Amino acid sequence: MLGDFYYVNPTKLYFGENSLQYLQEELQRYGNKIMLVYGGGSIKKNGIYDQIMQILRANGKKVIEDGGVMPNPTVQKLYEGCKIASDNQVDFILAVGGGSVCDYAKAVSVSVNCKEDPWEKYYLRGEDVTCDILPVGCVLTMVGTGSEMNGGAVITNHEQKLKIGHVFKENVFPKFSILNPVFTYTLPKYQMVSGIYDIFNHICEQYFSGEDDNTSDYISEGLMRSVIHSSYTALKNPKDYEARSNIMWTATWALNTLVAKGKTTDWMVHMLGQAVGAYTDATHGMTLAAVSMAYYRHICPYGLHKFVRFATNVWSVSPEGKKAEQIAAEGLACMEKWMKDLGLAMNITELGVKEDMIEGLADATLLMEGGYKLLTHDEIISIFKASM
Repeated sequence: MLGDFYYVNPTKLYFGENSLQYLQEELQRYGNKIMLVYGGGSIKKNGIYDQIMQILRANGKKVIEDGGVMPNPTVQKLYEGCKIASDNQVDFILAVGGGSVCDYAKAVSVSVNCKEDPWEKYYLRGEDVTCDILPVGCVLTMVGTGSEMNGGAVITNHEQKLKIGHVFKENVFPKFSILNPVFTYTLPKYQMVSGIYDIFNHICEQYFSGEDDNTSDYISEGLMRSVIHSSYTALKNPKDYEARSNIMWTATWALNTLVAKGKTTDWMVHMLGQAVGAYTDATHGMTLAAVSMAYYRHICPYGLHKFVRFATNVWSVSPEGKKAEQIAAEGLACMEKWMKDLGLAMNITELGVKEDMIEGLADATLLMEGGYKLLTHDEIISIFKASM
């Protein structure tokens, strides 16, 4: 490992079928007014809402609800959440849902006391927090983003056709997160596989970079193999606890900042996918899947040694008697087959992208410099066209 780094992650995790019981213990550390944040209302249908409300009431908490968080939280919703938190002088934000809900909760936590427009400050200018931060806790019901153990918060501005993530420092990380794999059983298949690919691509974004022999890459290969194995099991039986628990745990490790240490990282698939999401409001993991193959085939020649390693160590491609280019191509073909087996979106056309959007998508794609190739505007357009 050639890179210098420091590592800290202050989020406390409770994992397992009985993990919700620890919510009561955690609530005692915070004030009386709890802002309960959730999505479209599925937690009211599957019983999770009732379980949490029972715990909140038993602890004498005043609950202020903020429901309706959309899969791609908007800046308008962020402003709405800030007003709710401010008007009610909230002490703590409890996010119950998937990554979008957790992201949104963190965005509100750093914005409610912000004296400037948070979209301008955090997302357009990329500045750090300079105000008081509301503490956040998460009860996870969908896995994929790793938002339960990091400082990331992605917000979409449809008017500006931008979807931007800000990775805040550890003072914004959730104070605790509760991970019960059983809570993910009721997810529709589309959401489950979308989350699975989000996990896998988070690892890829941190894996496809660098030239050195890096411990983080060995960890990443193990995580990828685990995702692949467990995904097939979960596809056959969504209530297989072992598979769903492994997927949930892998999601956390994929983006709790550990495997990025000591190396550069890429993140261009996310930049491409987020541009698609800004235009179409498509599900995040599906936007990543739809651009991945075109992107990785484009950059493969520039990081050939890593794509060969990916093929042999992750997909068990035999290198015997083959040139490096053939090995790498076989690895990507294995990845593509797995993605199709899961039922992922394999092109951006099925997500609603039209030919006349391509130039705008390219303009909305932020450039990252950590991967094997710094893309030009023309290359971005070419990748989007190859993804149609």
